[in-house]
Amino acid sequence: MKIWRYMAEMGGSLAAYGLILVVSIHLLDDGGGGRAWRTAISLSPMLPAGLACWSLVRQLRRMDELQRKLQVEALGLAFAGTALLTFAYGFLENVGYPKLSMFAVWPVMAGLWALGTLVAHLRYR
Repeated sequence: MKIWRYMAEMGGSLAAYGLILVVSIHLLDDGGGGRAWRTAISLSPMLPAGLACWSLVRQLRRMDELQRKLQVEALGLAFAGTALLTFAYGFLENVGYPKLSMFAVWPVMAGLWALGTLVAHLRYR
């Protein structure tokens, strides 16, 4: 039952994110408005992204102790791995590698989180 509540909360947040993202891109393409207006429109998808984070924290609170431990270990791996990879890539930019957008960080973190979750589940099987 708990997982359905999480899926509804996360699914709703992600659907709102997708909708607001499409609308914000359309509004920004029109080119109208001042800098403050364009900044607000550009950041508007962060509102449902914040709701997605909130639903994740709520799900972590609903988990039992072992599930929570697995997720904390996976998040620790994701945090440390992302920090090391982005730090290392910063040095590579000094020798001519292309500059990466901050948008590249989330997929790295999500991938390492998934890997960490898999490793933790296998370890506690």
